[in-house]
Amino acid sequence: MKDLFERILANKGPLGKWASQAEGYFVFPKLEGPISNRMKFQGKDVITWSINDYLGLANLPEIKKIDGEAAAEYGAAYPMGARMMSGHTEFHEQLEQECAAFVQKEAAYLLNFGYQGIMSCIDALVGKDDIIVYDVDSHACIIDGVRLHMGKRFTFKHNDIESLELNLERATKMAEQTGGGILVISEGVFGMRGEQGKLKEIVALKKKFNFRLLVDDAHGFGTLGKTGAGAGEEQGIQDDIDVYFATFAKSMASIGAFLAADQGIIDYLKYNLRSQMFAKSLPMVYVKGALKRLDMLRTQPELKAKLWENVNALQNGLKEKGFDIGSTTSCVTPVYLNGSIPEAMALVKDLRENHGIFCSIVVYPVIPKGLILLRLIPTASHTLQDVEETLTAFSSIRERLENGTYKRLSAAVAAAMGE
Repeated sequence: MKDLFERILANKGPLGKWASQAEGYFVFPKLEGPISNRMKFQGKDVITWSINDYLGLANLPEIKKIDGEAAAEYGAAYPMGARMMSGHTEFHEQLEQECAAFVQKEAAYLLNFGYQGIMSCIDALVGKDDIIVYDVDSHACIIDGVRLHMGKRFTFKHNDIESLELNLERATKMAEQTGGGILVISEGVFGMRGEQGKLKEIVALKKKFNFRLLVDDAHGFGTLGKTGAGAGEEQGIQDDIDVYFATFAKSMASIGAFLAADQGIIDYLKYNLRSQMFAKSLPMVYVKGALKRLDMLRTQPELKAKLWENVNALQNGLKEKGFDIGSTTSCVTPVYLNGSIPEAMALVKDLRENHGIFCSIVVYPVIPKGLILLRLIPTASHTLQDVEETLTAFSSIRERLENGTYKRLSAAVAAAMGE
């Protein structure tokens, strides 16, 4: 019998094997200074395109004032215990009511974290006789939630309604045998590609199939729709989303999340969501802070307007210069390139060291082998000057992309890794 750690030490995983070359620079980088459009990286000023602070709330004086006052009044611990036992307050209830109203749902339930929250939600919504059908490009938190499911699950091709319909037919036949139901899971915005989920088309299939729809709208909440209620509002089908999920970690620049649905569903989840039943309540500093942030989302539409001014300037500029940004329909701005992981390292180092541009690099296994994705996240705190400097920087790397400079620079790294 092998020692459990033998495999772990021999195979560090598709990302872990790059640790000695990547850690501290390409992964686990240390951005310093106030959260903003420009921060410091390894002592140098850089334009930051990797902070999910969509509406630019993180460093606003009025936000920091509320956070500071709440910390001074309550500390970091209050309330102690899980919500069901001793961690429940009127402010938690108020935040739930306001979140529900904002996304046009009957009720909401507050979650400590988005990742664990949606995992636990999936686990609570389905039993062993039920069938899950979900988009193959779903976020890791959804995939991990599906892994908890003891019943059958099917994936459909990304945003492919024909594939979804085929799998719904399979799921329907199986559900008729098991006596269970069907849960379809998609995202409001897919965080890598920036594409909105085809929620309108998915909802239309309810006329033919009997299923319930769970939508993870982490990137759509606060950024899409007339009022900021998300992708469902943007596509005119918010009422048809059976369970709506959003996180505070992006547009709200904080920690926490919530689920919203009809009152009966929320009542059920409150008593069956294991990650909340057996975990400490969300501390008051985050609850009071979220109330302030949500109020700003409601009352200051100029924040979203400025965000989209920057989004349009960046995305249109990249397309005009011939860069492939895919079919994004959100703030998420991917730039697709072909190349190896070592080439991606050389390119990103050039951007950071010589042009002062800090954006995230995404490679296999998050995306297919041979593809490099540079993901830019515009925010309301960016300026048009930031956009112009970034477009200039991307233009300057075009020749190096085309003439093989990055490939030659990366050869030593590739040889060392046996690539």
